Amino acid sequence: MFPRKQPSGCSKRKKQKKDEEIALSLRGSLNKYFCKNIVSEENLNQTNESEQLVNLIEVVENENVLNDVGENENYTCIHNSPEHMEENKKIGEDEHDTTKNMLNIYDPGVWDSIDDKLRDLLVEKGPIREENLKFPLDEHSRHFSATYYKRRLNNGQTHNRNWLVYSKVKDKVFCFCCKLFKVMHSRSHLAGEGINNWKHLGEKLTQHERSREHALNFIAWVESRERLYKNETIDKEMQELIKKDKEHWRQVLFRLAAVVKCLAVHNLAFRGTHEKVYQNSNGNFLGLIEMIAEFDPVMEKHFRLIKDKQIHRHYLSHKIQNESIANVGSKVKSAIIEKIKESKYFSVILDCTPDASKTEQMTLILRCVDVSSTPPKVEEYFLEFLVVEETTGLGLLNVMLDAIKSLDLDIDNVRGQGYDNGSNMKGKNQGVQRRLLDINPRAFYMPCGCRSLNLVLCDMATSCVKSKSFFGACRCLYTIFANSTKRWPVLRDYVDGLTLKSLSTTRWESHVESVKAIKSQVSEIREALRKLVEISDDVELSRNADILANEELSSFDFILSLVIWYEILVKINVVSKTLQYEDMSIDIAVTCLEGLVIFF
Repeated sequence: MFPRKQPSGCSKRKKQKKDEEIALSLRGSLNKYFCKNIVSEENLNQTNESEQLVNLIEVVENENVLNDVGENENYTCIHNSPEHMEENKKIGEDEHDTTKNMLNIYDPGVWDSIDDKLRDLLVEKGPIREENLKFPLDEHSRHFSATYYKRRLNNGQTHNRNWLVYSKVKDKVFCFCCKLFKVMHSRSHLAGEGINNWKHLGEKLTQHERSREHALNFIAWVESRERLYKNETIDKEMQELIKKDKEHWRQVLFRLAAVVKCLAVHNLAFRGTHEKVYQNSNGNFLGLIEMIAEFDPVMEKHFRLIKDKQIHRHYLSHKIQNESIANVGSKVKSAIIEKIKESKYFSVILDCTPDASKTEQMTLILRCVDVSSTPPKVEEYFLEFLVVEETTGLGLLNVMLDAIKSLDLDIDNVRGQGYDNGSNMKGKNQGVQRRLLDINPRAFYMPCGCRSLNLVLCDMATSCVKSKSFFGACRCLYTIFANSTKRWPVLRDYVDGLTLKSLSTTRWESHVESVKAIKSQVSEIREALRKLVEISDDVELSRNADILANEELSSFDFILSLVIWYEILVKINVVSKTLQYEDMSIDIAVTCLEGLVIFF
C-alpha cells in the first residue's frame, strides 16, 4: 500500500486537542511581564506541555523587562502564547478570567512532571515566595504561617529554611530541592504530594530536614546551582545559545513596551483594518514597529525571522496588544491608588453619560493632595468607567461603594463629593450626596459650579421673550446654510472670517462663539442671505432667508441683542472656564462668581 499523503482524521483531532490544551495552559501568561508573584489555580500538564513551557519561558528573564523602559523594578517575566494559538476563542477572554486561569511555573504544586530543562530553569531562579500572602483556613480553622520559614536552633539563633516553599495552588508546602531531585520511590511527602497537616507541620519539617534523603537532594541542588552560575554544565554551548535568545527577546520586548507606552500617552489608536506587518492600514502599533525596524538591528532581525518563518511567536497580534494595554493600565491604576493611600483623604467626583452602545456609564474621578510632589498639590485622577444598570440615587451609590471597595480604599476617608445638579445626584432626601452623608457625615457635598452657572444662564435666557427670539434667529441662520452642501459655499463667498456655528444645547456660555461670528460680520451674512433668495428654487427657504435678511438682521432689536448678549456671554465664558480648572478651589470660585454678579 502507498503511504498516506495526509494525516488521518484521528491524528488531526489528537493534534488539535493537544494544541488546545497547550493554548489553555498558556492563557494570559503575558501578565507576568507586568504583575508580580501571580499564582495560578491550574496544574501543570504532562512532559510535552512542560517542555513547551520551558522553551517559552527561557526566551526571557523573569525580572526587570520593563525596568529597561523606565518602569519600576517589581516586574516578573514569562513568555506568552504563540500566535497560531489565536484560533482558540478562550485566549481572548477578559482580564479577570485571564488572571484567574494563569499558569505560574514557579508554584511547586504544578511540578508533577519535571524534565532537565525545567529543572535547570527552576534551579537558576531558586525558590520564590509570594509576600504578604493571606493563607486560607482549613476545615479545622488552621492555616500555614510564614514563621515556619525560620528554624529556631538550640542556641537561640534562627536559620532560614530556604528549601521550604508554599503552593497556593494546592494549599500545601513542599521541599524545593527534594521536589526537583527526588528519587523514584521517595518516602517524604514534602517531595511528593506535599503536606497540609498544619497541626503537626513543625514535627514533619524537623524530621524531614534531618533525613539523609533531604541532605543528598540539598547537596545536588547546591551543586547544580553553582554549575549553572559558573556556566560549567554539560550543555554549556546550549546555555550560551539560550542566553543569546534571552537577550534578543528582552530587547524586542523593550521596544514593544516603549511603543505601547507612547501610543497610550498620546491617546492614539493601536490597530487599523489589517493586522499583518508591511500591509497598508495596519494601524499605529505595527506602523511604529515597522519604522523602528528600519533603523534598529534588533527589530530588523526580528522581522527577518518572521518573514523567513523561523519564529511563530512574534508578539505583534491584537490580543498581545490588548494584554499589554490592560497590564500597563493596571500598573498606572495601582500607582494612583498608592498616592491616594499616602494622602489618606480624598474626594469623589461622579458623572453619568451613555456610550455609543446606549449603555449608561459613570466616570469615577478621585481628587486628593499629592504629597509626593514638591510642593504638595491637588490632583484629580480618572480611575475607570463604571457600568450603571439603575440610575436612582441608591443604585448609583451602590456602584460607587463597590468601586471604592474594589480599589481597597476606605469610604470613611472621603472628605468631599462633587456631582452635577441632577435630582438623583444632589437630591436632599434620596440623592447620592444625601445617602453618602448618612454613611460618612464628613463627606462635604459641593455641586458642580460650572453646571450651576450654566443652569442659571439657561433659565435667565428662557425667561425673556426677546432673548428666545434672538437665539432662535441665530439658530435659523446656521440651519439655512449648514443643511445643504450647496448653500454653504454661498456663505463662504461672502464671509471670509468666522463661520457660523451651531448653538450648544448643554453649555450656554459656548453661545458666545455663535454670537461673535454674527456680530463681527452682520452685513456680509445679510448679503449671503439675499444671494440665497435669488438662486434658490425652494419657496419656503427663500421666504425664510428674505425675512432674516430684511427684517431680523436689519432690526434695531436684533442688533442691540447682539451687542448685549456678546458682552454677557464673554464674561460668563471666562468664569465658566475658570471654574473648570483642575486646581480650582472654593475660595477662587466664590471670588469669580461675586465678580460676575458685580458685572451684572
